[in-house]
Amino acid sequence: MDEESEVYTVDEALSAVGFGKFQAILLLYAGLGWFADAMEIMILSFIGPALRTHWSLSSAHQSLLTTVVFAGMLLGAPLWGLLSDSYGRRKGLLGIAFLLTIAGFLSSFSPNLPSLLILRFVVGAGLGGGSVFSCWFLEFVPVSNRGKWMVIFSTFWTLGSIFEASLAWIVMPRLNWRWLLALSSLPSFALLLFFSVVPESPRYLCTQDRLADAQLILEKIALLNRAKLPSGRLVSDRTLDFNSIDTPLLISSTQRSSISLLFSSPLIRTTLLLWVLYFGNSFSYYGIILLTSELSAGSSKCQSTPTLLSQNSQDTSLYRDVFITSLAELPGLILSAILVDRIGRKLSMIVTFILACLFLLPLAFQQPATLTTGLLFGARLCTIGTFTVACIYAPELYPTSMRTTGAGVANAMGRIGGMVCPMVAVGLVSGCHQTAAVLLFQLVMLFTALSIFFFQFETKGQQLNDTFASSSSTSSGSTL
Repeated sequence: MDEESEVYTVDEALSAVGFGKFQAILLLYAGLGWFADAMEIMILSFIGPALRTHWSLSSAHQSLLTTVVFAGMLLGAPLWGLLSDSYGRRKGLLGIAFLLTIAGFLSSFSPNLPSLLILRFVVGAGLGGGSVFSCWFLEFVPVSNRGKWMVIFSTFWTLGSIFEASLAWIVMPRLNWRWLLALSSLPSFALLLFFSVVPESPRYLCTQDRLADAQLILEKIALLNRAKLPSGRLVSDRTLDFNSIDTPLLISSTQRSSISLLFSSPLIRTTLLLWVLYFGNSFSYYGIILLTSELSAGSSKCQSTPTLLSQNSQDTSLYRDVFITSLAELPGLILSAILVDRIGRKLSMIVTFILACLFLLPLAFQQPATLTTGLLFGARLCTIGTFTVACIYAPELYPTSMRTTGAGVANAMGRIGGMVCPMVAVGLVSGCHQTAAVLLFQLVMLFTALSIFFFQFETKGQQLNDTFASSSSTSSGSTL
C-alpha cells in the first residue's frame, strides 16, 4: 500500500538510473544530427569562393548563398519546434533527417545559381531543426551532470566542422564543389538509416498523459543501464511551491499555444533576452567563420603593396586557415565544460564573449597572416564556448510542453544574425573595410554580453520541469 502511494518524476527516475549505455546510444544519434548540421554550415566557407570563380558571381551573389540558408533556418526553427512539441520529438527528428538528406544531395546537381539557392534554402529549413536534437537528448540526461554531457554533445558540432574542413581540403583541389555537396549529405542519410534507435522522450509523453508509454521507456533505460527505477509509480511534474525555487517555468494555462506562452508576462523578458543572445551568438560565430575565408582570400587585394599569389596557393591557404580555426573549437568546448557547471551558465557566456572581443580587436587593422590565423583561432575558441553554453541554457529555461518551440524560436532569431553577418564579413571585407567589419563584430558581442546580465534565472543544478505552475504561484515567484 505504501509503495503504491509513492510517486516519482522523470527527473527522479533519470537520477536513479544515471547516465549509461542507453544515453550513450542517444548521444551518438543526436550527435550525428549536429555533426551533419555543422557540415552543411561549414560548407558555406568553401562553395561560396568556388562558385564565385566557377559561375563568375559578384560579392552580393556569393553572400546570397549564405543568406538563403539562414533564411531557411529562420523559417524551419520555429516550425520544427512547434511540430516536435505538438506531435512528438520522433516525428520532428524524422522530418529533419529526410529534408536534409534529399535537399542536400540534390544540391550537388544544381545546373545554375537559382536552383542552388532554392535547394540550399530547403537545406536551411532542415538545419533549423537543430535545436530538436539538443532538446531531445537533454530530456534524457540526469540533472546532476547535465551541463557536462551537453557540452560533450556539442563536441559533435565541432567534429563536424573539422571533418568538413578536412573533406574540403581533400575534395576541392581534386574534384569540385558538386562532389563536396554530395559527400556532405551522407551523415544526414545515416540519420535515416539509424532512425530505429530513436525513442520518444518520456518527458514529452508525460505532458501528453501517456504515462504508461513513458514508464516503458524508463524501464528500458534502467534495463540497459543495469540500474533500478525508484519504487512507486511515475507521475508528471508535481505542482511546486514557486516561493522555494528559482525557475522561469511559469504559466497558468496549458490551453494556450506554445508561441503565445512565450509572450506571457512571466516569460516575455526571458524570451526577448534569448533572442538577443542567439542573434549575437550567430552573428559572431558564423561571422568569424566567414571572416576566416574572406581574410584568407581577400587580404592580398586590400594590401597597400599587392602580393601576387596563384589561385591554387590562395585556395590552399583558405583550406588550411579554415581547418586550423576549426580546431579551435576543441579547446573552446573544454573551456565551456570547465566553466558551465562551476560558475554557471550566465557568467560562462559573459566571460567567453569578453575574451572573444579581446582576440578579435587587433584584427581591426591588417596583421601578418600567421597572427591573423592565431587571432581568429582564439576568437572562434571563445565564440563556440558561448554558443555551446547558450544551447544548453535556452532549453533549460522552458518546460517540456514548449521546450522545442521556445528554443526553436530563439534559434530562428539567431538565424537573422546569420543572414546579416555575410553582408559584413563578405561585403565589408571584400570592399577593403576590414576595420569597420571587426568593430561592428565588437559592438554586437559587447551588447550581447551586457544583455546576459538581465536574465533573471540561473539554471545550473536546476531540474527540468514538464508542466506549468499555477497562476497564483506564478505571480509570487516570477522575480528573484
